[in-house]
Amino acid sequence: MAFKEKFLWGTATSSYQIEGAAYEGGRGKTVWEDFCSRPGKVLGGQNGDRACDHYHRYKEDVELMAQMGITSYRFSIAWSRILPDGTGAVNEEGIAFYSDLVDMLLKKNIIPFVTLFHWDLPYALYKKGGWQNPDSVTWFREYAGIIASRLGDRVKHFITFNEPQCFIGLGHVTGEHAPGNKMSKKAVFEMAHHVLLAHGNAVEVIRERVPDAKIGYAPTSAVPIPVSNNPEDIDAARKAYFSISSDDDNYMWNVSWWSDPVLLGRYPEEGMRVFAKDLPEISPEDMKIISRPIDFYGQNIYHGYPVRSDGNGGWEMVGRNEGYARTAIGWPVTPESLYWGPRFLYERYKKPIIITENGLSCHDWVSLDGKVHDPNRIDFMHRYLKALNQAAKDGVDIDGYFAWSMMDNFEWAKGYFERFGMVYVNYETQERILKDSAYWYRDLIQSRGRLLEET
Repeated sequence: MAFKEKFLWGTATSSYQIEGAAYEGGRGKTVWEDFCSRPGKVLGGQNGDRACDHYHRYKEDVELMAQMGITSYRFSIAWSRILPDGTGAVNEEGIAFYSDLVDMLLKKNIIPFVTLFHWDLPYALYKKGGWQNPDSVTWFREYAGIIASRLGDRVKHFITFNEPQCFIGLGHVTGEHAPGNKMSKKAVFEMAHHVLLAHGNAVEVIRERVPDAKIGYAPTSAVPIPVSNNPEDIDAARKAYFSISSDDDNYMWNVSWWSDPVLLGRYPEEGMRVFAKDLPEISPEDMKIISRPIDFYGQNIYHGYPVRSDGNGGWEMVGRNEGYARTAIGWPVTPESLYWGPRFLYERYKKPIIITENGLSCHDWVSLDGKVHDPNRIDFMHRYLKALNQAAKDGVDIDGYFAWSMMDNFEWAKGYFERFGMVYVNYETQERILKDSAYWYRDLIQSRGRLLEET
């Protein structure tokens, strides 16, 4: 077994997807309330107003985590629950909720991992231009400083942003997520640069206020998987992973554009060339701020795609086999992505890796025996974690794994039609039921991963 003695066996959620209480406790409006109110944006016209009612049921939910043997819990804070207008006076009810949640987690010996931003921008800030406004850097620094000051005596692990590829790309390029915009490349690259500056400022203020903090960042990626172990195909997949996509519908879906500045202190040369006419002014001082040192590199990985050498030093995608395995949401099942992704990322960035999200949506329901049987989820997690363990055996420094998700929840534009949780949620009654995968994960944790070696 290659996983570390103190490997983080975790699970994850996000504020808008589970908390509910959208208009309670002094919480301000977010771009998601606005987006969900627009006809045709979310399946079934659904919204996160109530979601899993975690705001009122967090004690029950932490008890379930304890039953599962979870050692760390990654959750996001709703910016507008702390600062209803995004800036200004602190909402003490909001702080109290997260403070009580942290205390409950620590009581159960569960390490809290706080994500500062998981897509739910305060609507008041959106009206001021959101991430396109240069002041967004200062807004985020102020917010991060408040969280560090108020929770940093107990919370020691922080993640600045979750999946900027999504909240910028899906929110402002394709428009399929909140706030639902389709903007020019010039505007989008301004926003992307401000997000990275906000990240660097958050790292700086957290370091000032929580000197013993461990700070990370959690972008996402689909992983190129070499079709063979031939050096040429492996090199092709590596090149594909860090290449720049210039597809007009997908140009924000890049690994190197979002990670090179943070970890290498520079934007990738290919991107600077391809996007030159649309880029904002980028100063050396900007890059110093963006590349403030972090302690771990998070990565959300769900799947990958096959790649081979084109015979000329480049790469080409390979078509998938007919009838390839897919999850309920339609994503391919590719366990190898949790081997090659961490391997390539560690080679390039040389930071300890945490898989900050990995999981799948299944067709789950309550069976006649009153239980929820999800063998596909167990098989999926087993395969992916075996691949991750092999990466660790091959020298990749891996600190932990956070299963997505702790519980079924509001799956953004898919509403409540997709179930990603290890805990089943009846959205009418708010009853929780541990699925078979929750018990399997408990047993895996208790074995410290050794169950992966038995099959």
